[in-house]
Amino acid sequence: MDQTVKFYQTGTFTVGNRLLSEENRSVQANMQRTNSLNSGHRACQGCGEALGARYAIDAAMNASNNQLIAANATGCLEVFSTPYPETSWQIPWIHSLFGNTAAVATGIAAALKVKGRRDVRVVAQGGDGGTTDIGFGCLSGMFERNDDVLYICYDNEAYMNTGVQRSSATPPAARTATTMPVGPEPGNVFGQGKSVPLIAMAHGIPYVATATVADLRDLEAKVKHAMSLNGARYIHIFVPCPLGWGAASHDTIRLARLARESGLFPVFEAEFGEVKSVSKIRHRVPVEEYLKPQRRFAHLFGKNPAFETIARIQATADRNIRKFGLLEEAVS
Repeated sequence: MDQTVKFYQTGTFTVGNRLLSEENRSVQANMQRTNSLNSGHRACQGCGEALGARYAIDAAMNASNNQLIAANATGCLEVFSTPYPETSWQIPWIHSLFGNTAAVATGIAAALKVKGRRDVRVVAQGGDGGTTDIGFGCLSGMFERNDDVLYICYDNEAYMNTGVQRSSATPPAARTATTMPVGPEPGNVFGQGKSVPLIAMAHGIPYVATATVADLRDLEAKVKHAMSLNGARYIHIFVPCPLGWGAASHDTIRLARLARESGLFPVFEAEFGEVKSVSKIRHRVPVEEYLKPQRRFAHLFGKNPAFETIARIQATADRNIRKFGLLEEAVS
């Protein structure tokens, strides 16, 4: 039975773990955490992906009694954590190609099944480039076969490792190296991209969830639940990138929170294709509060603000709020 956690210190999200019973403390607050992604890696200051990976894999290790193997796609996470011949990983960790992480993880799970090692679990992980684009076919195959793998996508909304190029997870109007802020519609165009969480749901797999690095307890709970299940599972974690987004390194958690509170990134859980729960917005904010701290959207707020473009982005947030029921219903 989960214990209700009440926040203290008005205006903050600080949680006093010392006020909770030990079994209800977060994995990261426990001295017995595995530090699966250990210190010494070469991620940028404020890297959301480094936080997301550490939170998720430590939680998965905790849930699997430290019996875990991870397959990792090429990308930022692989590059900054394993500069040859060094590594920051303290778990069995396999580097796959950019596009076949799901297939490699499937092979690991199949081999463990043949060996009768049902106690060892498998996680596949990659960024949005290796998940929504290059590895999409292998990922869909993993879903369709219902392979016993938890796939985690760390979404920073572009190909950050190779120079901040657009991916199919890049939001409309965002500046990247391949969607420059020029022309009549500067930045990334509207009407492109894809939602892999919704596509995963369309496969009817046992579990799909979204999370952000701004809510550690929610993220850990979803990983723990996913590890309690068998079959194909997918968690999509929102991980801001200070370098690629042109944001301050100390704003990583703030931006992840604003993405959820604005409605631009819905946080929910689904089982077998049906949404079962959503994280309600606590304090709804306009999309401008999320967009302004990021230089990738600076062209929207110059001498001639792009009010129409901002309104289109707000409409997307409003649509997400309606679609997922992200606001608490008013009590009459």
